[in-house]
Amino acid sequence: MQNIWENHRLSIIAIAAALVGFLLSAYVVSEEEQVVVIRTGQPIGTVNKPGGKTAAGLYLRIPFIDSVQKIEKRILDLEMKQEEVLSNDQQRLLVDAYARFRITDPIRMVERAGSTDGVRTALEPILNSVLRQELGRRTFASMLTAERGTALANVREKLDRQARQYGAEIIDVQIKRTDLPSGAPLDSAFQRMETDRQREARTIRAQGNRDALVIKAEADAQAAKIYADAFGKDPQFYDFYRAMQSYRATFNNNGEDGPQNSLILSPDNEYLRQFRGRR
Repeated sequence: MQNIWENHRLSIIAIAAALVGFLLSAYVVSEEEQVVVIRTGQPIGTVNKPGGKTAAGLYLRIPFIDSVQKIEKRILDLEMKQEEVLSNDQQRLLVDAYARFRITDPIRMVERAGSTDGVRTALEPILNSVLRQELGRRTFASMLTAERGTALANVREKLDRQARQYGAEIIDVQIKRTDLPSGAPLDSAFQRMETDRQREARTIRAQGNRDALVIKAEADAQAAKIYADAFGKDPQFYDFYRAMQSYRATFNNNGEDGPQNSLILSPDNEYLRQFRGRR
């Protein structure tokens, strides 16, 4: 009887030890995270890494020797708030921007940055510096056009090259807000922008008037050439046509209350020769 009880007690101890050992060695990896397995301070493998061979689920490690570090697999944010940037036209701008990134090489991230917060700490000054460089090459007005997209694409490319050193990938960079500082600088900037737009409008109108005069002069010259070519084929008809135009301008000078001018001409006057049928 004593032997049976001793066997049961050993079995219970073995089961308990196995359960404790399982609890100490087992860990669960969710779909939203990836894991770096660390042995004696050195990363030796990953679980659920993007593009890796393992997926989320239940895994085992060696108790007291292996440790696991869980890392976000989802997209993370990196923010830059109210940073002052000097544009190419010497405008002081207050810029709010953000970058979105994800960890693609968790082992490198652990070795170089230690954690996702370490990645943020490393990339924040780089984002600030790269954004200052790109905006400093452009005017404030250009940031309201499609050129803004080109500038942000350059920022993303440069920031991504630096992020790769920390096992991260930059997905996107966007400017949430770009403002001029309030007060006199803002009013002065608006005045300068208004003056520039007015000057540009005057230039465009002057060019339009110049082009219109050139087109009209070319059209008049072409019309005169056509008339000359046409009337040159029959000078007598041209003389008759010009006389009729002159008569219309002379004898059709009527106002609302009747004729305004009176002409007294001799029937033999040369001006009336076309009325008499003379060429």
